[in-house]
Amino acid sequence: MTTATATQTISRRRVRVWFGEHVIADYNAEPALAERYADAMSRRFAGLRVTNDPMPNVDKLPDPLPGERMWDVAPR
Repeated sequence: MTTATATQTISRRRVRVWFGEHVIADYNAEPALAERYADAMSRRFAGLRVTNDPMPNVDKLPDPLPGERMWDVAPR
């Protein structure tokens, strides 16, 4: 038996544009929209790698942000 959340996660795709080992664009959508986005990014960023992968089935939430300040000087 598959839950609605698991079905929704599996049916979505993750499109990423890579500059070497760095991701410069990250997009999540249904398969048809993801394919259109991947095609558009391939034209816009010719020569860069564009991946279109299934969204991972993750039940774990992301780690919370730290409660303390992580730097001494505030941005200007």
